[in-house]
Amino acid sequence: MADTALTAPPRSPLSHAADRLAAATRASGGAVRLAELPFLAQLDVRLDAKGAAADAVGLALGLQLPLEPNTVVRAGESTALWLGPDEWLLVGPPGTQRDLEARVREAAGDEPVSVTDVSAQRTTLLVAGPRARDLLSHGCSLDLHPRAFTPGRCAQTTLARTQVVLIARDEPGTGFWVLVRSSFAGYLTDWLLDAATEYVHGLSPE
Repeated sequence: MADTALTAPPRSPLSHAADRLAAATRASGGAVRLAELPFLAQLDVRLDAKGAAADAVGLALGLQLPLEPNTVVRAGESTALWLGPDEWLLVGPPGTQRDLEARVREAAGDEPVSVTDVSAQRTTLLVAGPRARDLLSHGCSLDLHPRAFTPGRCAQTTLARTQVVLIARDEPGTGFWVLVRSSFAGYLTDWLLDAATEYVHGLSPE
């Protein structure tokens, strides 16, 4: 019998929940939008922010690595998140991790740099819509008011007691990305769906 394990299409951590997320989005009447953004490339990069490698890597990626704590820089389909004084998370389209890693390493040259592919560790949940901030505030201790957590900011925090990386997207109407470890993705999705019922129940009959 042929071994089909290597040719089977990959399954995202939340493939089983896609229909439920879509149903909650429809039932909210536009109040919230919930979806998984699977297989995004994610690379943890560590280097000296004041060294020559930082500028070279920024040029190679077409974006400047953010130096202000908890901020995000986006260029095209690539996003760089500040995680620490010498640590960033690069996020790109699915399947681009090898290209991103090669560009970072080539740009750094002989300068010390650490690049770790963490794409398989997490998946990404999209939480958008007019009530997205209210929904997330049910389980997050951060002040998510638009004046406090503005578009283009990120934070390593907890949502429903789950460690996440929360990103306020800077494109109009794109809401938030919630990066969560794959092993907790199902639990967090159940929590989001349960919390979203507030907006479903509040709908007026058609």
